[in-house]
Amino acid sequence: MLNLDRPSARLRLDAALDGLASTFRGMIARPDEHNCECHWGSAEDLAQLKVPDTELDPDLLQRTWQAVDWRDHASVLRRILPQFATALVSGLIESHFRMEEAGRSFARGHWQQWPPEQASAVKEFLQAWWAHTLTDPDPAQPAYEVLVLCAEASGTLSPWLRTWEVLTDPVADQHLAEAAEEWEYDLLGDRLPWHAWEDEEEMRVELTAWLVHHAPARLRGLGVSEDLLHRVRLLGVTGLDRWDDPHRSGHRY
Repeated sequence: MLNLDRPSARLRLDAALDGLASTFRGMIARPDEHNCECHWGSAEDLAQLKVPDTELDPDLLQRTWQAVDWRDHASVLRRILPQFATALVSGLIESHFRMEEAGRSFARGHWQQWPPEQASAVKEFLQAWWAHTLTDPDPAQPAYEVLVLCAEASGTLSPWLRTWEVLTDPVADQHLAEAAEEWEYDLLGDRLPWHAWEDEEEMRVELTAWLVHHAPARLRGLGVSEDLLHRVRLLGVTGLDRWDDPHRSGHRY
């Protein structure tokens, strides 16, 4: 189900957050879970992950989802997931930590292999947050960052780009213009604009092709600069034709 208007998308997102809270109520880290006191946190911090449903302070939450060396990352992620998701939606994850890192925390938990009810709750949260972001004129996180998180969390770009195809109103188009501005420099250098957990080249090719096909008409409708339109056009040009094009000037890789 895809809600196309902002109030419905907000209701769907609220329901998805409630679904996470209900599905993962009572979850704890494994009793034998541990981490380095010097680099991660104290024994008191660790003990909090083994008590269900208590709020973690923001610093502990951040250290927990960022850590890459849990014995059982899935159990730790399930423990923090309702609070983690709420923090993401509210823009409380510090901006200098890129959304690709948060997406990788989902990926390390292998959530798609969890029991069906749990996997469905996570999937619905990601889909609902993405739909809401595209309908919100001023989301807490830019749409291009939320896309990165969703792609890294799920290991694919395709479903998230398909949603953007359906949402063709001025708000979604404005998010597309901001994304094109953010991405074009790296894509013109044949680089994905973030460091993917896996399939980086495949994602770069897919994102480039999608922008070339879907962005120009939508961007023209917004009245964006001719320079941006030319740079998007150049994404569909390869080899010397791209490098020799006068609109490529000023780009150094």
